Order: sequence, then structure tokens, then C-alpha cells
Amino acid sequence: MNAGIIGLGTYAPEQILTNEDLEKKVDTSDEWIRTMTGIEERRIAGPEQDTSHLALEAAKEAIKDAGISPEQIGLILVATVTPDYPFPSVSSMLQHQLGATNAAAMDISAACAGFMYGIVTAKQFVESDVYSHVLVVGVEKLSKITNWEDRNTAVLFGDGAGAAVISKVSEGRGILSFELGADGSGGKHLYQDGPYLSMNGREVFKFAVRQMGESAVNVIEKAGLNKEDIDLLIPHQANIRIMDASRERLGLPIEKMSKTIHKYGNTSSASIPLSLKEEVMNGKVKDDDVIVMVGFGGGLTWGAITLKWGR
Repeated sequence: MNAGIIGLGTYAPEQILTNEDLEKKVDTSDEWIRTMTGIEERRIAGPEQDTSHLALEAAKEAIKDAGISPEQIGLILVATVTPDYPFPSVSSMLQHQLGATNAAAMDISAACAGFMYGIVTAKQFVESDVYSHVLVVGVEKLSKITNWEDRNTAVLFGDGAGAAVISKVSEGRGILSFELGADGSGGKHLYQDGPYLSMNGREVFKFAVRQMGESAVNVIEKAGLNKEDIDLLIPHQANIRIMDASRERLGLPIEKMSKTIHKYGNTSSASIPLSLKEEVMNGKVKDDDVIVMVGFGGGLTWGAITLKWGR
């Protein structure tokens, strides 16, 4: 039996930062941001909310959705590049806050591909019968490492969290294939420089357009499927032009691509679970639908998964 997702949860802070708000902070415009990125607004965590607070809300919802108790979780994996502290890890803090007394805990640093890395890691533990249930959380408070005076990056990022419970699912469903990768030579194009993140947008764009499409095609082939078998593409919500390039590489119509970037901006490791939960709630994801999730991020890292939905 394959490992799959049996529970989902998300959390987005209440405060909304619109493009019009950013026009007052940096030399930019609503029209430019929409055209170049697809972003209209993003969520910003309050000063009293750190990464662990966002993760907790998403995790509680995922556990409830899965119909299990925190004590049944064997491992907690938190994908983040914005932890509360260098240590203790966000996962350890979450373990205590949830009352998941039987769970081991560790953080994963793979930037925007972090949720993919977490899901694939969870799969290994579940399918080898080490743990029955693994909680994977993608969470970022990017607002605390964003330079709000830098027009190139200030318009892109937001805060949020998404969580999934990974367990064995019925035959034929679950994770059918995956690909993880890294190219450390490109780390110089997207990194944290002192208190703020720094990005060479042109180089990251070229990498993402190539790698997202290639990885999506690879996992479809590994699953023994064709592009026509794909019901929904959930790309990392980084830039609408990058997302569309991946969709076009697969020959998918626009209605088969999840798009939440206009609401949340780039939330790094949280963007794919935020989008997945939204599509489930909107009724766009049904049992036995084939979903391709693909992300890329600082490192440079990438990851993709083919998943047949359902328990």
C-alpha cells in the first residue's frame, strides 16, 4: 500500500497587504505587480505570531481532518527557512504544543521545495512500517526576512502554513512517483544575506521555468502515466509566468492548474499545501484524481510528486 494524504490543514494570517499598500512603501505599482507576478495581495503575520504559531494552527486542522489524535503521530517534519530560533526546531516546539508525546521531530530546510521534501521523507517512514502517521508542515513567516525597501523582493512574499498527515491509503491511491533534486551551484542566486533574503530574479526565473517543467514530466513518466491522465497541476505559487510555463509544458488547459498566488503571494514551503487545501474545499479534487505537485526553491532545490487522491 502506498503512503498518501489522509488529512489537510492550512492557516493564513488575518492581515492582508495589498499591492496598493505596497505602492506607498516602495517604487512599484499594482499593474506592474499583477502583470509580472500575478500577485494581488498577501498575508502578513502579526508581531505576536512567529512561525511556530502559524504551524500549530495548520497542524491542528490537519490532525482533525485525518481523524486521528496527536498521540498517534510518530514523526513531525516541518519544512521552513524561517524558524523561530536556530534551535529548538519548530517541529520540536510543535510536538509539545500539540501534545504529540510519541512523535520524533525534525525540521527540513529546502526553501520552497520543502513541503515536497517532507512528503517524500514521510513516505519512506510510512511505507517501511516505521510510523503509521507522519505530520508534514510547510510554514513560513517570510515577512521577517523581507526587506520592505527592496522593490524586487518586497512585492513577492507572504506568510502562511499548510499541513498534511501522511499514512497508508487504499490500494492504487497515494504517492505514485516522486523526484527530488538540488543544484548547489545556484545557491548564490537565492539566499539570506544577513537579516534579509536576496534574489537574482532573472537567474531564478530561468532555472524555475526549466526545472518545474522537466520535473513534472519526469514524475508523470515514472508513474507510468501520460500528460492526458493529469487532472490537476499544483505548482509552487512563485510567479504566474513560471506556473504557466509548467502548465504549457504539460499541455494542460488553464482550468487544470491551481492558482492561489493572487491571494497569498509566494509563501515558499506553504504554497503547495495552501493551494491543495483550497482546491479540495472548492470541490476541484475528487477521489482517484491524479495530481502533480511541483516546487523549486533556494538551494537551489526542487521536488515533484504524482499523487492519486483519496484514502
